[in-house]
Amino acid sequence: MRPRLPRRVFAQALSVQLLITTGVTALTAGLFLAPLGAQLDEQAERRALAIAEAAAAQPGLAHDILAGPPSPDGPVQTAAERIRLATDASYVVVVDTRGIRYSHTTPAEIGRHVSTDPGPALAGREWTGIENGTLGRSARGKVPLRGPEGAIVGAVSVGIAYDDVRDILLHALPSILTNAGAALAVGALAALAVSWRLRKRTRGIALSEISALLDEREAILHGIREGVVALDRKGRVRLINDEARRLLGIGPDALGRPLDAALPPGRTTDVLAGRVTGTDLLTVRDGRVLVVNRMDTTDGGTVATLRDRTELEQLGRELDGTRGLTEALRAQDHEHANRLHTLVGLLELEMYQEAVDFVAEVTGAHRATAEQVTERVHEPLVSALLVGKSAVAAERGVALRVSEESDLPGRVVEPGDLVTVLGNLVDNALDATGRYRPDAFVEVGIRAEGTTAVVTVSDNGPGVPEEVRELVFADGWSTKEAAPNRPRGLGLSLVRRLAERYGGSARAGERDGGGAVFTVDLPDALHPLAPGTRSLEGVSR
Repeated sequence: MRPRLPRRVFAQALSVQLLITTGVTALTAGLFLAPLGAQLDEQAERRALAIAEAAAAQPGLAHDILAGPPSPDGPVQTAAERIRLATDASYVVVVDTRGIRYSHTTPAEIGRHVSTDPGPALAGREWTGIENGTLGRSARGKVPLRGPEGAIVGAVSVGIAYDDVRDILLHALPSILTNAGAALAVGALAALAVSWRLRKRTRGIALSEISALLDEREAILHGIREGVVALDRKGRVRLINDEARRLLGIGPDALGRPLDAALPPGRTTDVLAGRVTGTDLLTVRDGRVLVVNRMDTTDGGTVATLRDRTELEQLGRELDGTRGLTEALRAQDHEHANRLHTLVGLLELEMYQEAVDFVAEVTGAHRATAEQVTERVHEPLVSALLVGKSAVAAERGVALRVSEESDLPGRVVEPGDLVTVLGNLVDNALDATGRYRPDAFVEVGIRAEGTTAVVTVSDNGPGVPEEVRELVFADGWSTKEAAPNRPRGLGLSLVRRLAERYGGSARAGERDGGGAVFTVDLPDALHPLAPGTRSLEGVSR
């Protein structure tokens, strides 16, 4: 049966590391022992050769061989035994040119032919090697024995018992194995440390689950309708999904680049980089209203999520418009009820002429207000907005009037954009003035300069301090308290971005006599007149 590997990543890593460490340690010990044995053999052979050379250099040894036949009591045996005992060699054998022994550790072998070939030494060459002889296996050295005139008269063979060499190796083996065991223990401890850290980082996940988690991660990141941007500890983009690319308007080349290099400077970049802190932070990017939240990760990076609230904001603006219309109708209904009560009272008091005069006055005043607007503003949507806002302003105790210089022809390219700009400016002005003085008023000026529409909304409220005149157009900045699930600080930001989309500008200033004035230029917001035609608005007046 095949062995089953552990399922957890850290357990598999530990098993593999222990196997590798054990194998490397065993291989290293083997590679060390193999040359050690060869080195010990070589040292024994060199020692035997040195003893043989020393013996062959004895002055009377060659003369004793030539002097008579071999004998256990002869001078050659005596000299050889003396050398053997002094050097602790296994044997010292001296032979003549026929290979007959003149000395041997066992005297009975003297006079007999040697068991190994003395040919190399008798031929005048030194020889070393490992051989088996009458005394067993030994490391041997053989040298020629020369007479006084240099002629070869025999050979000297010296042996070192191979058991001695093996004893040296076996004596060194425990220390080698001890060192190998210590190295194995260090490697095992290192493997355990790495495995423990890996377990902590992988949270005990199984190896087979990694692929599934990666697939699920990719499916989630690219399937959700929220943008996800992950930054490393140095602020570089390390992950960005498809929705985030769409919302931010950047491509896949942003991966690995610093966030400040991937996005232009602005509030969106500051929010994603963490230079603006908080939850559900609002920002506007290419006309889209985004809600951003950031969360730090354990490795020092951050993950930011982006939600597109553009449609919700549009619905909210439409709801605000509907609510404004409802408030206008309610205000008119309230005012109409008061007028009816007054009329009923006049009739019950039989003050018929006064009743007629009252009806004529009320009708004329309402007609005058509507005519005042439509006389100067010929775009139906814009004029309807101003009429409705005038009723709301009247209920708040604020007078809404259209400046005498206003003149908007009915050739607006996108009336909805002009309504958005004017509605936001008027709402802000009503909020600012209605809380501060009883004689509050808001004046709207809208005129055409060629194809450019210039909108001004002024009031006699507290005004806008000079140091915050640019800040009021920032995303999310507002002096008003936000309602639940209805963030503030988007109206003026949308106004400026809409103006910039037309190539114009939006700016805040101080009104003559106190208060604030907002001016918005919208180039190409009006259709140009055909050559040779006259303005119909001027004729109608």
